[in-house]
Amino acid sequence: MASQDWFEKDFYKILGVPKDISQAELKKTYRKLARKYHPDSNPGDAKAEARFKEISEANSVLSDPESRKEYDQMRAMGSGMPRFTSGGQNGGFEDVFGGMFGQGGRPNFRAQGFEDLFGGIFGGGFGQSSGGFRAAGGPSKGRDINAGTTLDFMTAIRGDTVKLQAAGGKPISVRVPAGVADGQKIRLKGKGEPSPDGGAPGDLTLTVTVKKHPVFERDGQNLRLEVPVTYSEAVFGATIEVPTLGGDPVKLKIAPGTPNGRVLRIKGRGVTTAKGTGDLLAEVAIAIPGHLTAEAKDWLEKFEKAMPKENPRADLIAKAKAG
Repeated sequence: MASQDWFEKDFYKILGVPKDISQAELKKTYRKLARKYHPDSNPGDAKAEARFKEISEANSVLSDPESRKEYDQMRAMGSGMPRFTSGGQNGGFEDVFGGMFGQGGRPNFRAQGFEDLFGGIFGGGFGQSSGGFRAAGGPSKGRDINAGTTLDFMTAIRGDTVKLQAAGGKPISVRVPAGVADGQKIRLKGKGEPSPDGGAPGDLTLTVTVKKHPVFERDGQNLRLEVPVTYSEAVFGATIEVPTLGGDPVKLKIAPGTPNGRVLRIKGRGVTTAKGTGDLLAEVAIAIPGHLTAEAKDWLEKFEKAMPKENPRADLIAKAKAG
């Protein structure tokens, strides 16, 4: 899984996070950036697409504790080495690392002198748990590779089997579990590149991108949607129909005096995963009519005159001054 990019790219800087960030905070940061730069949110924006690919690459390394540890070790190893310049007195970068990276950035740790340079750092050699690393005296493991697939919202909720082109052009089928989330990675043992000398093949890490839905939004195991209600329904209460993902609408009771923005919960209508089934969260959005008849305007003016003279923003202004 390691590549020459690991020496050249600061994945922490790309994500804008400190090196000691927790895995949980790293996940939150990535999701925020992914939502911001996702191609669905920036159609036709080449810069946003490039940025999305950049943060996805960084996340694919740092979100896996094993690859993050390996990346940190290699970066530390690189920062401690002298910085050679091409054609200089000490020879170029290639003179020291010449055979270390082959075509496509694949590590080649059989390069002459590698053990002399780095042998003591990892106790005499790298184990086969790191893709493409040769254990001392044994065959090397094949290189770990990354791949991606894009699913529509409903397919991600229900799960599906997708076909990919594996190493060497061989097609493989991958079962994507029900409830897979945007940005989630699926690791497939032995589906990476074959070993060059008879060792175990590498692994394949599949990153899933989920397209946005026009109505529903994923919130963990819950689904969210915005439900428009009329002013009268909010004031006097009502029973309305609310759509569900892939099913029939359900009845939802709006209590009298329901404010704008209140979230109402419909049990068991969310996302089903191995952890259980979430709920459907309906956020009330009071619909303001775009056109009023003369009669409606007249009644609205009478209503306004009959209401108590209160400033609904008084508390907001007081809090702002106090803060």
